[in-house]
Amino acid sequence: MAEIKALGAIREKWTRVTPMRTEDYRLGIQNPKRDWAEETEAAADNWKMGIDAAHVKDLFPKGVRAAGSSKWRDRALKKGPGRFAEGVMIASPDFEKGFAPFHAAIERVDLGPRFPRRDPRNLQRVKAVVDALIEEKMK
Repeated sequence: MAEIKALGAIREKWTRVTPMRTEDYRLGIQNPKRDWAEETEAAADNWKMGIDAAHVKDLFPKGVRAAGSSKWRDRALKKGPGRFAEGVMIASPDFEKGFAPFHAAIERVDLGPRFPRRDPRNLQRVKAVVDALIEEKMK
């Protein structure tokens, strides 16, 4: 039998030591061994093979069932609220940049005439917006 520390001892050390590695984390991101974008793009085929293999084995739904809604809810409530506002503030420029083409597409839409309330012809106005957004997404 292989010798290994008790699971509780491993967990305790990981919990105690890992939070002190924040500076190592930052330095690793600032000074990567290889370029993230180049390596990630080069790994596209491996990513697809991994996704396909996981799909064949039905691993995603198995993982969801194993975790369950209670674990999802518990972790989301413990971690999410404290990170949410900061994440939104950090992402603000990216949000604007990402939404800008769709904003422009909506601005270009000719909605046509507005008909009386509940008139089914008003759905054509909605369709015009949906079509413009789909066209922008497919570019």
